[in-house]
Amino acid sequence: MESLQKHLLPRAGHQPLLHRLRLPYLLVVPALLAVATIALLGFHSDLNIAALYSQCHARSRLRWVSRIPLVGAPSCFLISFFQLAVGGDADGSSPSTRAFAIMSVILSFVAALLTANLVESARLCNRRSWVIAKPTVPWLVFNLVGGALVWDLVILPEFFRRAKQVQAAKESAAAEQLRDVDSVIDLEVRSLTSQVEVFAIPLAVLFGFMGPSLAMLVTAGHPVAIIVWLFFPLWVSLVRYAVKVVGVNAIRDPEPHRLEAHRVSLGLVYAVPALCSIVSHVFLIVNLFRPDDRREMTRATIKFIQIDILIIGATVLYWLLVEAGVLTTLVMIVSSVILGPGAGLSGAWLLRDKAIERYPDGEGGDRTEGQQEHDEQSPLLGR
Repeated sequence: MESLQKHLLPRAGHQPLLHRLRLPYLLVVPALLAVATIALLGFHSDLNIAALYSQCHARSRLRWVSRIPLVGAPSCFLISFFQLAVGGDADGSSPSTRAFAIMSVILSFVAALLTANLVESARLCNRRSWVIAKPTVPWLVFNLVGGALVWDLVILPEFFRRAKQVQAAKESAAAEQLRDVDSVIDLEVRSLTSQVEVFAIPLAVLFGFMGPSLAMLVTAGHPVAIIVWLFFPLWVSLVRYAVKVVGVNAIRDPEPHRLEAHRVSLGLVYAVPALCSIVSHVFLIVNLFRPDDRREMTRATIKFIQIDILIIGATVLYWLLVEAGVLTTLVMIVSSVILGPGAGLSGAWLLRDKAIERYPDGEGGDRTEGQQEHDEQSPLLGR
């Protein structure tokens, strides 16, 4: 495994695109992806989707929701949309196994994306970025309103902006030979704030996201299950906070925890999305050999979700390309085809973190053996 990583990771002294391009140029691709999202959703718009909202506006669907003043029709539409996407319907017809399989793969990918985001939010270096360190509100907007647009226009630009801030601060500190305590803590430490995050993050994803997702799939989109799932960022945040409160006294080492240096910790953090991805991917492949049992409305709604996820996937690939290089990006593509996109993202994210550790300080150049040992403890990007 270590020999494979050596071939996949960039050479020591290699400058990533993130360091070579200015921030406005880096944001061109996310902006284009946002435009592509709007164009594709508009091109694939369906009269059935408009009819679905008309039913909610006329209060002929989910009346106990649609009758609520102001928010009734939009809420009814959102619940009905996901109810149809997972293969269920209000008429009590039998659920679609093809829709179940497709949505399970999509939700596994979202679980991996959520895990990666939570890991980055727990790093000491990202404490000063509200969007990164406090992901609950951005994820609520992502799930309830924005979808891929939130990733392309808000979340990814903030990661790039923060990384460029770190780069500038590191180069300035290297030039002036400054290494005060505040700079080290806020800029150079990619460690997690505490070892308890190793348990808090996977438990938050498992009970805050995977639990509601499984309930939504198993119940074939029961309205109550969908309502609970729509607000999963809140449950993820509550579970994570609860685990940290309960587990803080049980942690032997209260110091910051360097996740990438502990294989057990890495396994605990990324096991949930990776395993779910593999299982759902196999289930989808098996289901492809059976007749497609999706109804017309299910096809129409799930098409919108697939477009959204494809754009998000393209955004993640660009993210990896900018920060970790071509080979890491190819690893995600190949492993996603074989193991599912959730497992592909989890594996690529590990390589991304390893690649970041190999980045040189300041303006780059080959490092001496002593410098390498120091830099592995204080990597550049995202500190």
